[in-house]
Amino acid sequence: MVRGIDLFASAGGLTLGMKAAGVNTVCAVEIDPHRTRTYSTHTPEAEIITSDIQQVKFAKYRGKVELVYGGPPCQPFSSGGLRKSHTDDRNMIPEFIRAVREIEPEAFVMENVPGLVAGDRMKYLSEVIEKLEDLGFSLAWQVLNATDFGVPQKRRRLFVVGLRKAQFEFPKPTHGPGTLNPHVRVRDVLTGELLGEPNAAKVCYAKNPDLRPRPYDGHVFNGGGRPINVDEPCHTILASAGGNKTHFFDTLALVPEYHAHLMGGGKPKTGTLPGARRLTVTESAILQTFPKDMVFCGPRSAQYHQIGDAVPPLLAEAIGRAVLAQLSAEPTNRPVRMPRQRTLF
Repeated sequence: MVRGIDLFASAGGLTLGMKAAGVNTVCAVEIDPHRTRTYSTHTPEAEIITSDIQQVKFAKYRGKVELVYGGPPCQPFSSGGLRKSHTDDRNMIPEFIRAVREIEPEAFVMENVPGLVAGDRMKYLSEVIEKLEDLGFSLAWQVLNATDFGVPQKRRRLFVVGLRKAQFEFPKPTHGPGTLNPHVRVRDVLTGELLGEPNAAKVCYAKNPDLRPRPYDGHVFNGGGRPINVDEPCHTILASAGGNKTHFFDTLALVPEYHAHLMGGGKPKTGTLPGARRLTVTESAILQTFPKDMVFCGPRSAQYHQIGDAVPPLLAEAIGRAVLAQLSAEPTNRPVRMPRQRTLF
């Protein structure tokens, strides 16, 4: 069995997916104690290092780990943040590279936000790729949408994958147009019945609505939480969810009518939206494809953060299966500086 180490492990979305694919994760590094407690509930057999990764020495795992994977903090590259890129003190990509250099695995998987390939941040990604190639890997990168792999959520994430003996080929979508399976809808995994502890955050009409052509887009209500259309995958679950940035169910189906009212030139309403109910921690976790009995530790705000910050396990499993299949394939002559897989925007 291929042995792995999870860097910046958080609640363990990547580990759960890799485990389902057949990876034995022997170690996880995560500085936040709430997240390490959550991680230990589903993978207690792994060594869990609750420490600043900059203080961790990885040479001892050389020869003991074939796969390194993880998602360095994404805030420096998120289009919704300050976008300070590699100049941000929270940029831990150099630490990921250091871990790969010290461990010398057969493969690695690095996950991050699509913002890393946007604008001038693409230059930094090119520098990162060059450094990883210099360690003896052929690299491929692609932005994947979780909904194309059976996750009931529109969630785009960048994956950079390196193999020593071959050029990695990303898995093909299993759901959506051109496949045998339709995208998984919210109603396919949630019935609308309350699951878990209710979220008391109110849904109020926005004073200055940001209208879009569809009633479920834009920001017509307070905060960053949006109404959920149960007949399609959910919007991306945010790491900042828990309050007004939590998506909500429109149980009385009033959102389309109000959207039409605004589109017709009507004035914004005031007060709260009748029948609106924010997603609970449990429901958010299900939309991320965490196990239904998953236990999240820490205060509720920390639990929402862990869920919104995670790689959906089902998406991680698809990547893990592809990596393992290609690691076990007959070795080929390693290509040098081959064109990398990219996605179009």
